[in-house]
Amino acid sequence: MFISSAFAQTAAAGGDMQSSLMSMLPLVLMFVVLYFVMIRPQMKKQKEHRTMIDALAKGDEIITAGGLLGKVTKLGDGYLTVEVSAGVEVQMQRSAVVQVLPKGTVK
Repeated sequence: MFISSAFAQTAAAGGDMQSSLMSMLPLVLMFVVLYFVMIRPQMKKQKEHRTMIDALAKGDEIITAGGLLGKVTKLGDGYLTVEVSAGVEVQMQRSAVVQVLPKGTVK
């Protein structure tokens, strides 16, 4: 009599384990979808921006996050100097560069 009741309790516990795993499945699936829809593309975009900033050279024409267009005149480790107009130079962080323009865009 005692053995059969203990066996019944073990079988019920196994059923609860399976139902708890099934209740976690939607949460895991949502995380996987979130990773492929939001996290992965953002990491790819950051990597492309980092390679663009590392590839900056003297004479490149750029657009900054503030909307300034100019030509790179000096490069440092974290900063660069941009000529905005004839004789007007501005020093800014490398991370402020948003886009590198084709040569001849800035007059």
